[in-house]
Parts: sequence; structure tokens; C-alpha cells
Amino acid sequence: MKKLILSIGCCLLINTYTVVGQEHNTSANYIKPSDPLVQKNLAEWGELKFGLFMHWGTYSQWGIVESWSLCPEDEGWTQRKGPHAANYYDYVKAYENLQTQFNPTQFNPEKWAEAAKMAGMKYVVFTTKHHDGFAMFDTKQSDYKITDVKSPFSKNPRANVAKEIFTAFRKDNFKIGAYFSKPDWHTPFYWWPYFPPKDRNVNYDPKKYPDRWQKFKDFTFNQIEELMTDYGKIDILWLDGGWVRPLATVDTTVEWQRGIKTEQDIDMPRIASMARNKQPGIIVVDRTVPGEYENYVTPEQTIPEKPLDIPWESCMTMGNSFSYVPNDQYKPAREIVHNLIKIVSRGGNYLLNIAPGPTGDWDPAAYERLKEIGKWISQNGEGIYGSHAVPPYSTENIYFTQNREENTVYAFILNEANTKELPAVINIPLKESGKLEKISIIGSTDKINWKKIGKMIEIKIPKNLRKTEKDNYATLIKLEYVYL
Repeated sequence: MKKLILSIGCCLLINTYTVVGQEHNTSANYIKPSDPLVQKNLAEWGELKFGLFMHWGTYSQWGIVESWSLCPEDEGWTQRKGPHAANYYDYVKAYENLQTQFNPTQFNPEKWAEAAKMAGMKYVVFTTKHHDGFAMFDTKQSDYKITDVKSPFSKNPRANVAKEIFTAFRKDNFKIGAYFSKPDWHTPFYWWPYFPPKDRNVNYDPKKYPDRWQKFKDFTFNQIEELMTDYGKIDILWLDGGWVRPLATVDTTVEWQRGIKTEQDIDMPRIASMARNKQPGIIVVDRTVPGEYENYVTPEQTIPEKPLDIPWESCMTMGNSFSYVPNDQYKPAREIVHNLIKIVSRGGNYLLNIAPGPTGDWDPAAYERLKEIGKWISQNGEGIYGSHAVPPYSTENIYFTQNREENTVYAFILNEANTKELPAVINIPLKESGKLEKISIIGSTDKINWKKIGKMIEIKIPKNLRKTEKDNYATLIKLEYVYL
């Protein structure tokens, strides 16, 4: 992940939009998984709708962007700050020394799982290793990890952070996702100390030094194999760092991919085969690399303007940053709920990022937002979970979903902070198939009067139901159909 404001043109049904985050376009030539177990897992995941993302590493000690300040590119999101910023190599040394300071003694994954569950989240994706190469799990391939003796937290019985998180969330019936960065800017097999790093890519030619590249491939394979072997059931392998890819897959119409000049084939068939042997049915998300190992696409910090006809997930931050930043500004619960409704109405999932701080806990504001979201979703979740997109998807401030049986349509009316009451009459499109039998407002037993006018439905809102409370971020109307 990184911070950036750009305009990108995406394929499929997505229009040009502004995105804050690393530029990740949806991939063309989607290949549906052929494995029945993967198909089943992917279908189940697609009905969960709401997940928790967590970026956490030693970078939280300084409260800076995750990993990217190590990248020698002159971009806004890579800028170094602090007393060591003037000299790149001094900065790297100080950054890597964070391993000796990072001691998150307030770490309590059960507290996170409970808060996420109360908010209505159903799956979790955790950063086991970001681009900086620091492992938040007990890898045997490197000593740059939280369980190494140089890390003060290694003495804690919960030092194997990834395992503790996965276990805690699994007990609350979450699907488990392991984020893993394919590039690793710490290992000498990717950034060889013989050459200075030039940008985010490998700093030598893998074709010229195939033995070194093979060591990197084996290093990566072995770390992923550890995660697939020793960490319980894993449902999603979420691979970031799309510049590590076969050169033939580079899309030069995408700006950031133009900087990929060397072959960086990491042998995804070998990795995926191993992962599915260890974890049958696991979803593989090789971000931005089109083909059979990108089982769903991941627009970042943005919501597609139209439904996509392939599985997708918007990964977005609760604050302004994917990583912990002191005094970050957290989005209001209303905005988060509206994002969820928009994403679900277009057939996607919402992966909401909350970043733990150096003490091992979230900002209190994050818990408050989750509590507020949970209160709303506990009443209105039937229009969210297990739902599917239905034309016309949205009209003005009304967004639609339907249940899997397609006999119920849900209309979410988004209430803004200044919305004091609903209009007396609401007109929405009539579903083309089936006979409309009943309309109700979730949370009320009052009879709702309505009538068909051509291809529209005129709904009269009783006066006692028009007032909107400040925590009613969206009003849910339920339309039940029968098929003759």
C-alpha cells in the first residue's frame, strides 16, 4: 500500500476515478478458478461482504507510512522524515533498528476480534510481512522478525503475532486472510547489497544472476509454506507487490507498471500448488497480475462506479493511512456505512483497514466507530450479508441489493448528517420479474401503503417513520416478490 492521488482508467465496467492509495486497476482477462473447493470458498467469501484489514509492523513505532520510506523513489509517499532522513543509508539502519524497540505489550487480539464481530465484520486479512521484510510471524528463513531475540516482544508468550491473531479471529468464526508482500526489501536475495537499490524493483537483473534470483524464489516459497503449514486454516492468501511478476504480464497502459523493466517471475504455479495442497480451497489474490492466481480483484481506496462482473473487494482505510499515524482522522461511522452500502450494491466486498499502534492496540476512536457501525448493521444487516447486485443498482441516494433467492429487494436510503426526515413519498424502480407482494421498513411493524405507477413504485412513508435519528445512517426498505 502507499499514498498517492492519481486518475486511472480501469477496464471492465469501471470508469475513470480519483484514488488515494497505490494505483491498482482491475485486471482484464479474469480467469474463473476451476477447482471446486476454490469456487466454494470464493462464493462463501463473496457473501461475507465486510472484512477487517490490519497493517502493522515496526513502522508503527515511528508512526509513518508502511515500508515506503525505504523505497528510493522521489514520490510523496516515500519521503523520509526525522533525524536520519538526510542520509539514505543512515535512515535504513535506523529503520531496521526499530526491531530492537518495537514492544507492543498491550497486544490483545481477542479484543480486536470482539470489536470487529460486534461491528458485523466476517473476515480478517493481516499483514504477516510488508515490503520492508519484517515478519510478524515466526519465520525460520530470517532473523528480521518479531520473534527474534533482538525484538523485545520476543519474550512475550504471544510473540508470534500472526498466529495469535489468526487463532483469536478463527475462534469467532472469521475467515482468515494472510497478507504477504512478494517483494522483500530486507533480504539480500531481492535488494543485493552489492548494488544500491534504485526503486521498488529488484536491484539486479535476475536473468544475469539466476542463482541469486532462485534463492529469492525459494526464500519466498519457504516463508509462504510456513504460513500455510503452521498457522491453522487459512482461507485467503493475499499477495501484494504486483511489480514482482512475469515481465510478459506488465500492462504499460498502467503508469506504475511501466517502471518494471526486468523479469521478476516468482513461480506462482509452484506457490499456489503448494498453498492449495496445504490449504485446500484457499483463495489466492495475486494483486494486479491477471490470470488464474488473481481470484478476485482489489481496487484500493476507491469504489467502482458501476458493478463489476467478477469477484472484487475495495480495500479502504478507516483513517487517512493504512499504517498507524498519531492523531489520524478517522472517517465517521456514517461515511463507512455508506461506503459499505455502495460497495455491496455493486456486488463487492468492503475490506476496512484499522492500523494498530506501537503499544499493540487501536486508537480508541476505532473502537467507537466499530460500535456505531455495529448498532446500525445489527438492525439492517439482512440487506447486506448474502446479498447480490440488482439493476438499476442505485438511483440518486437510494441503493439496491437483493437476496440470493432473488425474491426480496432491499432499498437503502442514505441519510446524510443534515437529513432530519424522509420525504413523504419515495419512488423507486419496479423489479422486472416477479409480482410485488409486500413492502416494509426494517425496524418497524407499521403498514406501508404503496402503488405501482408504470415501471415505478410509489411508496408513502408514514409520518411517524419519517424522522431520522442521528445514528440511522441509512433507512432500509424491504420489497418482497412472489413468482407466479
